[in-house]
Amino acid sequence: MSKSKKDDDIIDVEYVEADDDKSKNKGDSKGDGAKKKLKKSFTIAKIVIAAIIILIAVFDSYYYVNEQENAVVTMFGKVVTTNTAGLYFKIPFIQKVQKVDVTTHGTGVGYTIANDGQNITDSMDGVMITSDFNLLNIDFYLEYKVSDPVAYLYNSNDPEEILKDIALSSIRSVVGNYTVDEAMTTAKSQIQSDVKEEMMRELEEKNIGLQVINITVQDSEPPTDEIIAAFKSVETAKQGADTAKNNALQYQNKELPNATAEADRIRKDAEATKATRIAEAEGQVARLDKIYEQYKLYPLITKKRMFYETMEDVLPSLKIIITDGKTEEVYPIESFADINTTTNNNYTTEKEETSDEGTEN
Repeated sequence: MSKSKKDDDIIDVEYVEADDDKSKNKGDSKGDGAKKKLKKSFTIAKIVIAAIIILIAVFDSYYYVNEQENAVVTMFGKVVTTNTAGLYFKIPFIQKVQKVDVTTHGTGVGYTIANDGQNITDSMDGVMITSDFNLLNIDFYLEYKVSDPVAYLYNSNDPEEILKDIALSSIRSVVGNYTVDEAMTTAKSQIQSDVKEEMMRELEEKNIGLQVINITVQDSEPPTDEIIAAFKSVETAKQGADTAKNNALQYQNKELPNATAEADRIRKDAEATKATRIAEAEGQVARLDKIYEQYKLYPLITKKRMFYETMEDVLPSLKIIITDGKTEEVYPIESFADINTTTNNNYTTEKEETSDEGTEN
């Protein structure tokens, strides 16, 4: 009986050992399969990465620049070339391309644009002091563009901000040379020209790659409502003065020819009168010379003749009065002349009427 038990135990041990060998062989086969799968995954990943790198290299080997841009190509931080519009190739991963917009841009100086589109004066940048120590709100519109892409990218951190500072400095410097009246009326175009010239000189010195295209005065007015009203009155008065001046010039152009012609006529009449008077005077002198010659020959006769001639000139214009020596009774001879004239007229009229009646009969 005991012997059989031992045999059974031996058989059980053998079965257990056999089962262990089988499970061991199974585990080895599973490990080999996992290693193969992992190796295969690594291979696929390497292929995918290589393909991605190749695609990136292909797409990174060329670039396109449109008409509104310039491209700056650098390699290891050094500028290699600058390209305009077109399609170009480069070394992938080594050369880098930075595109710069070279179109004209505009910005306001001295004012900001609200959401509703209204211009709002910037009290910090828009208020200027004129040469006559007055305050003035003056706004400018600045147009600029990139002239040197390399300088624009690498010579400054913020070229637009530097441009704005240069514009403000130039505007303050130029406006300070003009009076407030000039800055608001007649000197606007000159101020624009001076500011542009000053900015171009400053930008050339700073070399930030920007160029001023144009700068124009948008608006200029006093900073307060009261001063605005006063300046508007002044402007209205100036316009009225200009209108009056133009009307005066128009009147002058209209009347001056007539006045010139009238002056010529008066001058010619005066010259004619002068010539007549001179001729008369010369004739009188000649006549008196002849009379004097006769006087030297016959003094008494000449005196009488001159007396008679003078009386002939004087007596017709004298008023003759008949008197008996008493001041109470004065008889102007004109009354007798009038009576005689009336009598003669009446006699003439009656005679004409009588002759008319006889004719009718």
